[in-house]
Order: sequence, then structure tokens, then C-alpha cells
Amino acid sequence: MGISTELLSTLERRLGRLHARQRLGIEADHEAQIFGQGLNFFHIENWYSIHSVIRTILKLSGLYWRGRRNAERVVLKKNNIRCAGLPPAFDGFVILHISDTHVDMNHRAMLRLSELVEGLQYDACVLTGDFRGKTFGSYDAALKGMAGLVGHLKPPVFGVLGNHDTIQMLPGLEAMGIRMLQNECEVIKRGDQSIYLAGIDDAHYFRVDNIEKAASQIPEGAFAVLLSHTPEIYRQAAHAGFDLLLSGHTHGGQICLPGSIPITLDSVLPRRMGAGAWHYGDMTGYTSVGAGSSVVAVRYNCPPEITLHRLSRG
Repeated sequence: MGISTELLSTLERRLGRLHARQRLGIEADHEAQIFGQGLNFFHIENWYSIHSVIRTILKLSGLYWRGRRNAERVVLKKNNIRCAGLPPAFDGFVILHISDTHVDMNHRAMLRLSELVEGLQYDACVLTGDFRGKTFGSYDAALKGMAGLVGHLKPPVFGVLGNHDTIQMLPGLEAMGIRMLQNECEVIKRGDQSIYLAGIDDAHYFRVDNIEKAASQIPEGAFAVLLSHTPEIYRQAAHAGFDLLLSGHTHGGQICLPGSIPITLDSVLPRRMGAGAWHYGDMTGYTSVGAGSSVVAVRYNCPPEITLHRLSRG
């Protein structure tokens, strides 16, 4: 994986030398494993020889094109979240949550997504990672696709990277107006009241997340939201005092049995946290099943989604 001196310098200034070098180094190791150097980590999205096998099996079974149509039908969900510590000024605050777009995998799904967000009323938009389809190689198509989507979104837009995303995409994503939170925090103000929105780098595969750093500027007792690509860090988030965790990654299983029962979630967490709303201790969570598709652009019994979260005092 080559990187220009200029881009490396940009990333080191933006993230700090250690974070940038760690992420880039792990990405280089990852690509080496994919191309046969050393032992592969078993993640089905990284096992590219199996993708065509899955596609062929689905075609032979007659299910492939139905799955493709399902993957194109992105739906809008609404989720009401009652928050005891929410400042009065933020009662009714609405967050548009979009996750796992994999924009370069399914053009029709992204057209549907762009149409769906037009005219929606919300106060902030959050993107919880996996903008790219593959986990290695070129990211130009992903940046182009995201630029098209962001053109339909209202600011402010915040985001985090996922396990499919290279850190080299960061400058391009921020140039679109997305405030990427790389183990960082932003304050959202209404009058003299505030809530805190933090975000961490990918904790599933690259494991360069740092919740302590992201939360370091949040005052004790303040209402705080954490963006993480994966919900697998739910324990750390809850014990760090976050009130709300918004994530994605699981795709809800993507290929599910009737009743939306996932065959696999590719995540280490209780199945009840694999999709939709859940609670852990005093923290509320929501795991988006994603707007896009991974590995193969099909879905069964698990429609793609975007979500409007409405915060209210409770």
C-alpha cells in the first residue's frame, strides 16, 4: 500500500504521528495478509474467493435477483429515545443516522438513499462508517459516491471510519464537509446548554479506538453520545458514562432467516444488540442494519435502513 509523503504529512498533522502510523501500518499488514503473506484473519468480508461462490450459489437457487431487489429498497425507520439527563433545550432533537453505505457496491440502493433523505427534518446527521465496499485497494469510487450522497444531506454531518475504510480517505471525506471524529469530541450548543458528540476510530478490525481520549473533554454528568462503527465496545462506552451509543457494522445479519433471525453478525456481542434499539446499564444503544450491503449486494429478511432518532427528556 503506497502513500504519498504529502498525504502522510497531512494525516500526521490531523491525527498525530502515532495514530496515523498505527492505522497505516495495520492497513499495510492487512493487505499483505489478503494477498497471501502470513496468516489471514478469518473475516468473511476479507475472504474474497468466497464472494463469487456465494453469488453463484444464490443464482443457481433462483434467489439472487430477489436479494438484489431487497438490497435496493432502503427504508426509513424512526426511533424515539427517552433520556433522563437530556438538557431541556435538546428535547425533540433529531439525529439522522446512516451506516454501512458501501456506496460503490450498489448504485440503485444509493440512488434510493439519496431520494429518501431529501426533505427529511433533522438537527444533525451521523455516519457510522464503512463507506467503501472492499477492505483494500482503491477508494476513489467510494469518495465519489459519498460526495454524491453528502450533497443531499443538511449540515452538520459527523462521521467515523469503519473496518472497510482506509485512513487515507479521511482528507477527502472532511473536504466534503463531514466532521470526522477520530477519537475526538464535538460540542453541540443550543443557547447556554450543550450535549457532547464523540466518535472513535474502528474498534472491530483495526482496533485503534480510544474512548478515553474521545471522552477526555466531556464534563462529568454531561449528556454524551458516542459514534462507533461497531457496537462491540458497548461495555467500555457504558462504563465511560455515555448516554447513547450509535453504531452499525452488523448489517443485522444481512442474510437472515424469516423473522429477521441473523445467521451470523460477524461481531462479538449479545444478539439482542445486533440490530435496532437496546439498553445496557444506564446507556441506550442503537445498531443500524445499514443502508448498503457487504460481501454480496443482496439482502433477505433484513431490509436496509436509515434511522431518525428523536431525543426526548424522560
